Amino acid sequence: MARLKRVAGERPLFWVGSSKEDLLAFPEPVQDEIGTALSVAQFGGKHPSAKPWRGEGPGVFEVVEDHRGNTYRAVYTVRFEGAVYVLHAFQKKSPTGIRTSKRDVELIARRLNEARMDFEVRYGKV
Repeated sequence: MARLKRVAGERPLFWVGSSKEDLLAFPEPVQDEIGTALSVAQFGGKHPSAKPWRGEGPGVFEVVEDHRGNTYRAVYTVRFEGAVYVLHAFQKKSPTGIRTSKRDVELIARRLNEARMDFEVRYGKV
């Protein structure tokens, strides 16, 4: 059941671009695990499955979840004080290796910039 009110100490969660719709297209067990990791982030913690995202500096994390032979990822940031921004949710489809596609990496960088701009507008600071 979804909560309508925030709990004391809970950071607001913001979705950038199509990240929410993309996450909702994942299998339910994957949605649950990623949702739990995001909830932990909202309370200032780091879920065991959240790992630093390389390339964008501190405060950007990815949650990787495997389900029935497929790999799903969600990338979020806690870089901005008092807020969590979900930058991207995607199914990894690299034909070889573990490298994330250039398209996804570039999209995450763009959305991180969008999150920064949104935070500045909402809160008047970075």
